[in-house]
Amino acid sequence: MVSEMPALPPAILLMGPTASGKTAVAIELARRFPVELISVDSAQVFRDMTIGTAKPDAATLRDFPHHLIDLISPEEAYSAARFRSDALAAMAEISARGKIPLLVGGTMLYFKSLLDGLAELPQACPETRAGIDAQASAEGWPAVHAELSRVDPETAARLHPGDAQRIQRALEVFRRSGRSMSSLLAAGRNQLPHYDFLSLGLLPSERSVLHARIAGRYDDMLAAGLEAEVEMLRAKYRLHPGLPSMRCVGYRQIWEVQDGLAPRSEMRERGIYATRQLAKRQITWLSNTLKPEIFDCLAPDHLEKIAHRVDDLLVQRDS
Repeated sequence: MVSEMPALPPAILLMGPTASGKTAVAIELARRFPVELISVDSAQVFRDMTIGTAKPDAATLRDFPHHLIDLISPEEAYSAARFRSDALAAMAEISARGKIPLLVGGTMLYFKSLLDGLAELPQACPETRAGIDAQASAEGWPAVHAELSRVDPETAARLHPGDAQRIQRALEVFRRSGRSMSSLLAAGRNQLPHYDFLSLGLLPSERSVLHARIAGRYDDMLAAGLEAEVEMLRAKYRLHPGLPSMRCVGYRQIWEVQDGLAPRSEMRERGIYATRQLAKRQITWLSNTLKPEIFDCLAPDHLEKIAHRVDDLLVQRDS
């Protein structure tokens, strides 16, 4: 008799654009169900960056601890690969305790890295790219595409012979690693984590309401002392505007004002505009790439609908 494969442990992904109410939903789910929270936020990993990253307050974190918050100094960088490693380690610990990992946030690349794996592609090399450009100048991009067809027919088949940028990158990967891009991408897909994922997405039925929320939240951040927070960070750490921490929405706009690169009179509008653009990118990721089950974050019953979906997951697990 063939034994059944053991069921995969469950994990919940709760994703949505900024100001969609993800944290409030996650905390309410933590009140009702045996879950532990994992932050999926590329800004909340930085210590001392509290106001502008909309971290939960100290009381909330005491009652509902979040993994992967306050991990590193604003002087450091944090990658999707490190997130994936840290998240999987936290998920394993949570599952071992008999609870369900609930990953909540808006950094869509992190979600993708978890769901799809990460291909270990070589970094860009100016010398290699210059050599490919020289070859293209002498022979033409169709000839370079023909070379790519010999070493990586799968990638070449999906690229137009005139798609210079992608042909260059694929050939660069082969010349730098000795392996085709298609094989490296396939290896990344083989890293898929062994979880039964329930992917839930919060999206607004009216974009204008989300924009109003974004403006109100940024005003709240300014009132709470976001400018003073940036001043504190600059005094405490060795920072520059090229660091990932200071490229975060809100922080970058205040840095520019403090350095005299933008007028103070425009600071609020620039911060709100940048946050709206971030939300637009997040919504595109959700709609086109991650494609979770969508719930209208403006509907009065969206929390109950999500809770019902999580309850279904628990019933399936226990049956």
